[in-house]
Amino acid sequence: MSSSETPSLYAAREPVFPRKVKGKFRSMKWLIMLVTLGIYYLTPLIRWDRGPALPDQAVLIDLANRRFFFFFIEIWPHEFYFIAGLLIMAGLGLFLFTSALGRVWCGYACPQTVWTDLFIATERWIEGDRNARVRLWKSKWDIRKWRLRLTKWFVWILIGVATGGAWVFYFTDAPTLAVDLVRGTAHPVAYTTMAILGLTTFFFGGIAREQVCIYACPWPRIQAAMMDEDTITIGYREWRGEPRKHSEAVKSGEPMGDCIDCMACVNVCPMGIDIRDGQQMECITCGLCIDACDDIMAKTGKPRGLVDYFALKDEPVERAGGVHMPIWKHIFRPRTMLYTGLWALVGVGLIVALLMRSSIDMTVAPVRNPQFVTLSDGSIRNAYDIRLRNMYGDDRAFEITAMSEADLRVEIEGEDSGDTTVTVPVDETRLVRVYVMAARDAPASSAESTDLRFWVTDLESGDQSHQDTIFNGKAN
Repeated sequence: MSSSETPSLYAAREPVFPRKVKGKFRSMKWLIMLVTLGIYYLTPLIRWDRGPALPDQAVLIDLANRRFFFFFIEIWPHEFYFIAGLLIMAGLGLFLFTSALGRVWCGYACPQTVWTDLFIATERWIEGDRNARVRLWKSKWDIRKWRLRLTKWFVWILIGVATGGAWVFYFTDAPTLAVDLVRGTAHPVAYTTMAILGLTTFFFGGIAREQVCIYACPWPRIQAAMMDEDTITIGYREWRGEPRKHSEAVKSGEPMGDCIDCMACVNVCPMGIDIRDGQQMECITCGLCIDACDDIMAKTGKPRGLVDYFALKDEPVERAGGVHMPIWKHIFRPRTMLYTGLWALVGVGLIVALLMRSSIDMTVAPVRNPQFVTLSDGSIRNAYDIRLRNMYGDDRAFEITAMSEADLRVEIEGEDSGDTTVTVPVDETRLVRVYVMAARDAPASSAESTDLRFWVTDLESGDQSHQDTIFNGKAN
């Protein structure tokens, strides 16, 4: 076979101009778009009082101080397992919804879908509905076309800038950064990030659109492993709609099915596919084809549901004239219950870990060079570096004590003899050198090692944290 006969792996893009449609699924998409965009753009502006020493932004990713604030929750670097747990829950949730309801995430809440919906809405507002946009696409570049295109691109750029601006607001105090951005005094990283996100938003939502879902996103290819014949997905009831109005079968005298071949389901599809061709990787199950078809069925006096959400398992039953299984029986099945159980298990684990975590964090590192020191009075001394982290909302005084079966004495470097209290500023760490000593005649002095537990107590609340280590003696 010659190289000229090798089929291309990429199909040239045909512009998609979805027609405006009304219906319950379109209304649901509008609502979800407003809610998700509202959360994204407005969340950095929400204030949350944590006291004078902490930031008052409700949601803040404080990279400089390596902390993540989410309302009353504060996550430190050593608690990254909370973030990992949330990511696991997100993955399990995606598996659950895909197994139960197909690609509802892609069709309703995926950022690519939400922003593309917003860009298409502004395009329709400026250039008109489908037919007007098709004519404009095919027309020559005259003054009117340039005016409409430049206006549309300008609005898209504003949306992109707003998207990039909202993103950087999550990483520093939003009102302060907003003023700095306007004055031109913000850090160059902020402007660079906004420019990159603005351009990518413009390209993904305005230019690439469905191409991102088809070629860039891996989920359409993964979803096949998540779906089965019980999954509720969008399909065309071919046994009811065929033969179509303009088909050869109807022209030869066969009775016509419910489909009048009006192309309404195709014209409203943001992916530019024909749902009547069967299950397709490109379909994001947004439900707009259902709204379009239901509207035509109402106008022609036929029952709705020619294009609808249903399970493939019900197809042979409906073909035979039977009644399909209730939707809840398709959704609540062993596979989805397993995903739900795993999702809930991880969630409960995170909540328990969050409730049980201490506001005092400590690490104990024995100084091993040397392992011990023999003092002039014959006593044995071990040194330990203890790092204390204060996760309270104000400065706290912590008392350090040591517990062991042996009689041991504790001293803190730089503090008065007998004073075992250290003060750690709010949301900071402090490294202290602690000395533990055993008298010359004490058993711990002559033993090779003795179990030792350090306790740190918050003198204000009484909260405690501990860590085990060993005391090294001068073995005989």
